[in-house]
Amino acid sequence: MSLKTPLARVRGLGSAKDGTHHWWVQRLTAIALIPLALYFVWLLLGLAAADHGTVRLTLGQPFNAVLMAAFSIALFWHAQLGLQVVIEDYIHARWLEVTLQVLVRFATLLAILVALVAIGRLAFTG
Repeated sequence: MSLKTPLARVRGLGSAKDGTHHWWVQRLTAIALIPLALYFVWLLLGLAAADHGTVRLTLGQPFNAVLMAAFSIALFWHAQLGLQVVIEDYIHARWLEVTLQVLVRFATLLAILVALVAIGRLAFTG
């Protein structure tokens, strides 16, 4: 039996304000991904029959490099937010939930860094 009051038991479990921020960021990344994904598909279809040199030159142009970087960041950030919600909703063992949250954060951060380095190499080395 705990001597804590109901208020004391729920303190430290998060704030309703944090969920609103998470919800807004997830919606904003989804909205940003709509034109960026359309651009990405258009670019892929345009480069489908291109040779390696043409692809490098196209992706090395500043406009394309910036849009690809924005697409990569928005994509992986949105994925991290979505996986966070799934883990929070369906993983009930606290140690496993925390472990998975940390792994997802590190994996998405690593994916963003790899994408940005690859785009940077194309953009700066032609």
